[in-house]
Amino acid sequence: MTAGITRRPTSMRSRTAAAGAIAVAGALLLTGCGDQTKNDAGNGGDGNPASGSANAAPLADRLPADIRAKGVLRVGSDIAYAPVEFKDDKGDVVGIDPDIAEALGKQLGVKFEFQNATFDTLITGLASNRYDIAMSAMTDTKERQEGVDADTGKKVGDGVDFVDYFTAGVSLYTNKGDDQGIKTWDDLCGKTMAVQRNTFSHDLAKEQAKKCTEDGKGELKIEDFPTNPEAETRMRSKGANVVSADFPIAAYSVKNAGDGAYFEIVGDQVEAGPYGIAVAKDKTELRDALQAAVQAIIDNGEYQKIVDKWGVADGAITEVKINGGS
Repeated sequence: MTAGITRRPTSMRSRTAAAGAIAVAGALLLTGCGDQTKNDAGNGGDGNPASGSANAAPLADRLPADIRAKGVLRVGSDIAYAPVEFKDDKGDVVGIDPDIAEALGKQLGVKFEFQNATFDTLITGLASNRYDIAMSAMTDTKERQEGVDADTGKKVGDGVDFVDYFTAGVSLYTNKGDDQGIKTWDDLCGKTMAVQRNTFSHDLAKEQAKKCTEDGKGELKIEDFPTNPEAETRMRSKGANVVSADFPIAAYSVKNAGDGAYFEIVGDQVEAGPYGIAVAKDKTELRDALQAAVQAIIDNGEYQKIVDKWGVADGAITEVKINGGS
């Protein structure tokens, strides 16, 4: 499945931007979330960094000394967002982000340890030093860079820096065979949307709801949930007409949920924006090390293998930017 990207005629920005078919083989999305989940990203298979060890890793000396000493990078992530990060049928953390993290671990000589949390707590987790980085299909935006609440425009934190590593777009999807005439976001007026809380799909929905009201075309009701699978469950039970999520996630659900029998994508993707690895503003050394590592795996071909594996090559980047979102 391939979808084009349509620019919204408003100031909206999506959680993501890129297309490409999601030809993904693998387990269905599992929705359970524990308190903390660890994976072996960066391991050589025996619980140690192995090929990612400080002695072998070409960029180990770029990391802050305290992280080199620990040999671990704590990664905050919402591990319920297949195919970007999710648990397989063995309970292991898998997906695009864990694979990229494993490749980065080889460059930096550390293990990336994924810790599960809801998406809306990840930036505060960075601020409280619960995590070293957040890597969770998070769109790099000016609001997040500056610590500004997207709804109120008020300063709510110090903000974060982003190391951009992928792009993707936002899609709408419905129960299969029941698209209710939805082709564009303007068709959502008078409907009910289920969406993951505090994502840019959520922001887009709130912008569209305001537009529907101003145009007198009927209320767009929004039901928000901690995770995307919960939003999908609400739609499956007929409590909502439509779900919005990043295109890779929507396409994965369409392909895999009910062996392809549950959902269908409607219309084109909208907006464009990069995924970024979020780092606290005062951790510039770590930020720059990550930028160098992402560029290294792009240059050595490991990155391309990963995006090809997950069928998301159209979202690949060639140059790693810091705070490239707008």
